[in-house]
Amino acid sequence: MGKIRTASRVIFGVLFILAGLNHFIDPAFYLKIMPPYLPWHVALVLISGAAESLLGVMLLMRRFERWAAWGLISLLIAVFPANVYMVQHSELFPDIPVVALWLRLPLQAVLILWAYIYTRPARG
Repeated sequence: MGKIRTASRVIFGVLFILAGLNHFIDPAFYLKIMPPYLPWHVALVLISGAAESLLGVMLLMRRFERWAAWGLISLLIAVFPANVYMVQHSELFPDIPVVALWLRLPLQAVLILWAYIYTRPARG
């Protein structure tokens, strides 16, 4: 079970590293999904991208895995309003199928549960 957990943690960490880096590669996409009621859109996009990448790197290090997991859970909760905004204003995202926008909502819960695995000490 240890090898599966490690492989899963590496995949999850790399996923967040790449997602975070994408905030710097394609910031326009992330700016577009920012709900208008939030301030400092550019800063929030860059901060969330840096946080995703940093937490992904931290998850790869056993020493920081629990802290990283709790950070990722917090981050996933914090960005959830952007996913809701996308569903509410799907006309702003004509290149993304509406069903994909809806599927992102429960996907957040799956990602939170996946992160939660690493908040617990590894067995064995």
